[in-house]
Amino acid sequence: MRNEPSAPEAEHLDTKQCWEQLRGVSVGRLAVWMGDHPDIFPINYKVDHGTLVFRTGEGTKLHAALGATPVALEADGVDTGSGVAWSVVVKGTAASIQLTQEVLDTVGLLLFPWQAGRKDHFVRIIPTTMTGRRFKVTPPLTWWSPLDDATRAGLE
Repeated sequence: MRNEPSAPEAEHLDTKQCWEQLRGVSVGRLAVWMGDHPDIFPINYKVDHGTLVFRTGEGTKLHAALGATPVALEADGVDTGSGVAWSVVVKGTAASIQLTQEVLDTVGLLLFPWQAGRKDHFVRIIPTTMTGRRFKVTPPLTWWSPLDDATRAGLE
């Protein structure tokens, strides 16, 4: 009989904890639906009054985000000192920021694009659901899968 290591329980984060984690990083992955398939884009964002704001240029990401289908954003991180990792997923709708005062308020977030080029569209993600979890990273030597035995057998 095999003695497999037990997987530690992940801590489910409440909404307040999710927002705290999202404020601590500025990079996430935006998932959008494009025609007949999903696509994912890295973005840098800022938290703004219970929403997430990002800048982008004209193109595929902008048009897919502002389409009729919902979007999702995933951000995560790890504290290498404690070995604790976290992941937050935000699902919602995306809307273009158009009103002059809203654009001015958003500029005040100091949201600077990381990639060169025109990034003159501001997009706000309005969450409908948010989930998050935090967990201790398992040391690699405790991982096990059926492939591990097959790999070892091939090396012997």
